[in-house]
Amino acid sequence: MSESVTTSAEATPSHDALAQDFVQFAIEGGVLRFGEFKTKAGRMSPYFFNAGLFDDGSKLGRLAQFYAQRLLASGIEFDMIFGPAYKGIPLGAALAIELARLGRNVPFSYNRKEAKDHGEGGTLVGAPLKGRVLIVDDVMSAGTAVRESIRIIEAAGATAHAVVIALDRQEKATENGQDVDHSAVQYVKNQLGMQVCAIAKLSDLMQYLESHSADGLAADHQRVMAYRQRYGVTEG
Repeated sequence: MSESVTTSAEATPSHDALAQDFVQFAIEGGVLRFGEFKTKAGRMSPYFFNAGLFDDGSKLGRLAQFYAQRLLASGIEFDMIFGPAYKGIPLGAALAIELARLGRNVPFSYNRKEAKDHGEGGTLVGAPLKGRVLIVDDVMSAGTAVRESIRIIEAAGATAHAVVIALDRQEKATENGQDVDHSAVQYVKNQLGMQVCAIAKLSDLMQYLESHSADGLAADHQRVMAYRQRYGVTEG
């Protein structure tokens, strides 16, 4: 596996209309921003994706449409949805609502960070976890949230089957403070054996920036490209 992506040709995918529409939606909504942002790994990233800024009914509903379209197109089969606390809760709920609107009504569950000691008690809320479970989240940086979700799902006797995320950053994960040659998404696919699909990837973002360079995004495209050349991973 190559450690990084070194040419723009490698970084440019075939045109993916859904991904391009999503990138535009995220930029226009202020969810995807450009500048200088420190990541969990301590890197200075030229872009930042904050799904918490899908902060009204219209944005969240549109986001759910993107999730549902990508998921249905992927062919991934699942029996229910799990939204890990905290960001995964509204994402999973919104996806469940959109799928029901499209005629696919599936159970939905989520967890609490702290166990409830009254009422129904416990850490799980919603439908009982069973069958093939789809985990819904925004991005996957280190895979920590997914591993915790797997533990919860398997403890309930269900199968953690697949993950759907909004954006795949396609960059090296870190282990014990050191860069490794695979991304968190690749780890989940190759080591944990789960299917993963993303509405858009970093390569889709780069394609959007390149095609809109005349709109004042040329400098952002160059900075994102330099970041990908340093920290990016190839597919596989």
